[in-house]
Amino acid sequence: MARIPRLLVRGEDTVYHIISRTALPGYVLGDCEKDYLLSLIKNLSGIFFVEVFGSCIMGNHFHMLAKMKTIEVYSDDEVKRRVALLRKSESGVISDGQVPFFKEKFSNLSEFLKELKQRFSRYYNKLHERRGYFWGDRFKSVIVERGDTLINCLAYIDLNPIRAGLTAKPEHYRWSSMGYHVQTDNKEGFLSTDFGLSSHDEMSETERLTDYREFVYEKGAIETVKGLTIDEAVIKKEKKRDRYIKFDIERRIE
Repeated sequence: MARIPRLLVRGEDTVYHIISRTALPGYVLGDCEKDYLLSLIKNLSGIFFVEVFGSCIMGNHFHMLAKMKTIEVYSDDEVKRRVALLRKSESGVISDGQVPFFKEKFSNLSEFLKELKQRFSRYYNKLHERRGYFWGDRFKSVIVERGDTLINCLAYIDLNPIRAGLTAKPEHYRWSSMGYHVQTDNKEGFLSTDFGLSSHDEMSETERLTDYREFVYEKGAIETVKGLTIDEAVIKKEKKRDRYIKFDIERRIE
């Protein structure tokens, strides 16, 4: 069997589109499993050197768009604090000599995904009284550049529930980044509000999110062979509200 491609860059800030699928048949991630996986992503992104732009947890896989940051931006004291959070005990205290090891670990995408997936597997197996593998062989990672590529990738992730027919509006799916932004007001600042566009530099976070939501609706209205679109009636209703969707800005949406 061919190995799933996995691209990794070391020594510089890099944004990745990450995809990982379960090894089990069917849609095994229910509401409580999705809630727990989302909480894990949130918690571990505060420990590892990760900036999460967005994510979406589906019934048998998840997407994440995240930046792995370089080790130079974190002090030794900050690394020690994060180790304590990871271990949740006095054993989290480390010596100065151990700091380089954890700096390397916390800036490594593979280590981040390993911790995330192993913790979830233990939770799932205990919940369902089973043993064995939960995740498929490898995660897939694709390097994403800032600008049009980043915002298009993020919109693709947030539109997964629409394409699958799980919800009428992207923000109604609480296990997506759009849902998290709108339903929780980005609680605790979990998600980055950097959507990759230089035109957002002078905008407030609210303005950026409004602009991004408009973009997602525009993308979601485009016919595709890979799934459903946002219903025309929903779009017309949003346009009448004149709160979020204006459809008066030219964009490159292909």
